[in-house]
Amino acid sequence: MSLLATRKKISEPVKGPVDDRPALLLAWYDRHRRRLPWRALPGEHADPYRVWLSEIMLQQTTVKAVGPYFEKFVARWPDVGAMGRAGLDDVLRMWAGLGYYSRARNLHACAVTVLREHGGVFPDSEDGLRALPGIGPYTAAAIAAIAFDRRTMPVDGNIERVVSRLFAVEDALPQAKPRIRELAATLLGPSRAGDSAQALMDLGSSICTPKKPVCSLCPFNDDCAARARGDQETFPRKAPKKIGALRRGAAFVVTRGDELLVRTREAKGLLGGMTEVPNSDWLAEQDDEAALAQAPAFKAVSRWHRKVGVVTHVFTHFPLELVVYTASVAARTRAPAGMRWVPIATLRDEALPNVMRKVIAHGLGGDSIRRS
Repeated sequence: MSLLATRKKISEPVKGPVDDRPALLLAWYDRHRRRLPWRALPGEHADPYRVWLSEIMLQQTTVKAVGPYFEKFVARWPDVGAMGRAGLDDVLRMWAGLGYYSRARNLHACAVTVLREHGGVFPDSEDGLRALPGIGPYTAAAIAAIAFDRRTMPVDGNIERVVSRLFAVEDALPQAKPRIRELAATLLGPSRAGDSAQALMDLGSSICTPKKPVCSLCPFNDDCAARARGDQETFPRKAPKKIGALRRGAAFVVTRGDELLVRTREAKGLLGGMTEVPNSDWLAEQDDEAALAQAPAFKAVSRWHRKVGVVTHVFTHFPLELVVYTASVAARTRAPAGMRWVPIATLRDEALPNVMRKVIAHGLGGDSIRRS
């Protein structure tokens, strides 16, 4: 038997009446479920800590990117109590590079709350979970379903895509979200709510993909409204995305021998609590002269050297361009108020967001952080 024929036999979709959708979905999942580091094996009870940690990490991030971070976190903090006793700076350092740093601050705040107010045990209801820092409606539903088998259906991007195609939901996102949640709930059977949710997630990830969905292998192949029309790739409908105005600024890479000048951002706001090199305001109308005027004050620096090119980065609401200036100072030069010197060799241990990693690499030349 050929490899293609073998795959077709193994992956042949389960088919049946429309009323059997929940059963069809679970039958497919039992044969094709993904093995993920945070997912319980068949017959095992899910660990609420691992479910919570993975759900927070997976927000705005891919499974592939999250895997190494998840393993690193559970090795360092094997349960919520251990994380609740950790310092925020340690959590931010471990999170560095994963992006959307408010998630890391909320992660730590939630762990502290569960430890101090719930004795290290997560609430087992959606309402109880939603009362915790950083847990919104989707995450509460996901944890309640997967960790505690509460009969609720969380709806992430994969599930939105599956449901909008299955029922041909014409309304555009985000206005369509309430309708999609209502329809997704119809795919819940009388039990195994967590498996039903994870089944839809896996279906969206492996079969009902954004482009070129493999409809022939889908358990809902026979009664998918969008497939019957032949326009499944056009779902879910989406409203035009609004992109903020480009902002500009300058970053200042100052070295003292083998040390780099850094500071910590304010706790609240964009990249709150993260480490950065000194930089100017990020403004739509920023010009080079105004940005350079915000350089850190060093009497020993008579001239800043501008690096060729710019560092670009795209945040959720706006794109950013930073010009990079460099300077070197004498061995005993003190750091300006609110700043500090750190060895370049230990930069990998700092809570540096990706935009600052780009700036430092551009200013020092090469992948300075990885090399260290």
